[in-house]
Amino acid sequence: MEIITVTKDNLEKEHICCAISNNKDCQVVAKKSWLAERFDEGLVFKKGDMRGKCFIEYIPAEKAWSPIKADGYMYIDCFWVSGQLKGHGNSNILLEECIKDSKEKGKRGLVVLSSKKKMPFLSDGKYLRYKGFQLADTAEPFYELMYLPFDNSADKPCFKESVKSPKIKEDGFVLYYTHQCPFTAKYVPLIEAVAKEKGIPFKAIKFETAQQAQNANAPFTSYSLFFNGEFVTNEILSEKKFEKLIAEKSF
Repeated sequence: MEIITVTKDNLEKEHICCAISNNKDCQVVAKKSWLAERFDEGLVFKKGDMRGKCFIEYIPAEKAWSPIKADGYMYIDCFWVSGQLKGHGNSNILLEECIKDSKEKGKRGLVVLSSKKKMPFLSDGKYLRYKGFQLADTAEPFYELMYLPFDNSADKPCFKESVKSPKIKEDGFVLYYTHQCPFTAKYVPLIEAVAKEKGIPFKAIKFETAQQAQNANAPFTSYSLFFNGEFVTNEILSEKKFEKLIAEKSF
């Protein structure tokens, strides 16, 4: 596998959005716009030279859209290899490329959001541990902040205290999201429409800047859904899954 680094110069022609191939799809448009605004902040997007889910995206932790303290580290936004591209060492190639690049840039190590057990849209903790990552911090109900220090003197990263126990003060459904994940551009409006049709209190709040995301109420800023103040899920819900959740909440 050859590695392609996506930049402003080749962003429009490169396939970058998971399994979405149409450049006019709202998800692709949203993600590419988000990326274009991050490149000057040091974001790096590397992918395999094929279509499919085979990429790693990372950014200096100081610029990360994540409520963490990890000065000097590189934060992995998304690391995804799946389908027929798994089992061929592609994950190792991408991670090694990230490590090499980060060391050359003088970073102290890598940091990434994971979970106690495999959860949708979060990096696989079992794989990370196999590659030498260690547990840096935890947040309710299942989040783990993993890190790979490049030397023993590197300070341990941590979550901000505000997200250790995710809660908000608003009633009804409240969703915080970004376009860091392309799927939100499609699915957030869909569940908004479901809530409106059923007359259910629902508010969607899009983070527009890194500073807003760094002061979020939950660790996963791409998508965090609350109900009556309590955290519900980080999974990007389809209409059917949202309708099932509504039924569970006894509307």
